[in-house]
Amino acid sequence: MENTVCPWCQTEIVWDEEIGPEEECPHCHNELKGYRTLNIALGEDEEDLDHDPSYEGDTTDDSWEQDRQHGLTRLPSIPGEEHDLLAYESSTGKVLENQEQMPECPHCREYMLFTGQSVLPGDAYTANITRPLKSPLLQAPFTMSVYVCPACFHVSSFLTEKDQLRFVKNVQTAIE
Repeated sequence: MENTVCPWCQTEIVWDEEIGPEEECPHCHNELKGYRTLNIALGEDEEDLDHDPSYEGDTTDDSWEQDRQHGLTRLPSIPGEEHDLLAYESSTGKVLENQEQMPECPHCREYMLFTGQSVLPGDAYTANITRPLKSPLLQAPFTMSVYVCPACFHVSSFLTEKDQLRFVKNVQTAIE
């Protein structure tokens, strides 16, 4: 039987041989196929090692540290300046506690931090008017809420609530 470790919540997932491998983690509901998924085949000797009190593991393996340094938890480095990852994560949590909305990052599914709003003026935006439309669905100027992912630093922006309502109204009347 093959065991899988969820790359997001680090939970070992044992699947039924009749059903087959899970495509989604039953604990955190993240996708298991693809990026950073570990499939570990344990032999009979290896299964008993975690129950053996004399077994201390391989202390020479630093691959976990290399993953941490080259993975999504790596902070940008500035020469001569150290970053405390735990303090960064703690501060991120405090900021998230005070946010009304917490969209998930489309890349790594971490909650994103609200960083502010951006107004897109008319000269920076060209509206699309295709054949069935009689008017543009979104007219400038409009305001975007900007979010940054604290893990992978992806930036996403969304229409503010006022402009979302204006967009809905435009969609309803654009084809009439």
